[in-house]
Amino acid sequence: MNRILTNGIGIVWLINGLFCKVLDLVPRHQQIVARILGDNQAILFTKLIGIAEMVMAVWIWSRYKARLNAITQMIVVLVMNVLEFILVPDLLLFGKINSVFALSFVFVIYYNEFVVSKEFN
Repeated sequence: MNRILTNGIGIVWLINGLFCKVLDLVPRHQQIVARILGDNQAILFTKLIGIAEMVMAVWIWSRYKARLNAITQMIVVLVMNVLEFILVPDLLLFGKINSVFALSFVFVIYYNEFVVSKEFN
């Protein structure tokens, strides 16, 4: 179960980083960045965020300092979603309901690292 969840979580970060941001296959992500950070910085920062998300996937799969990684993921997802909820809810795929999906993802990260993983240590 831990391996399945870990791979799934890593895939979420990889897809969002590579396809949605670096390859710009989901322009809404760049629009969100533009609205928050300004049009002049949107392309650069969207790509940098995408690269950071791809690095996060590699970190997840490496299992290096897995607990720190899980805490980092949870903080990043929560901060990002609070900012989006307040600043750009109209650009979110499901509007303010996106927060439900974000909280669910945070729960899966927590459950995987602090419940499932603990059972095997």
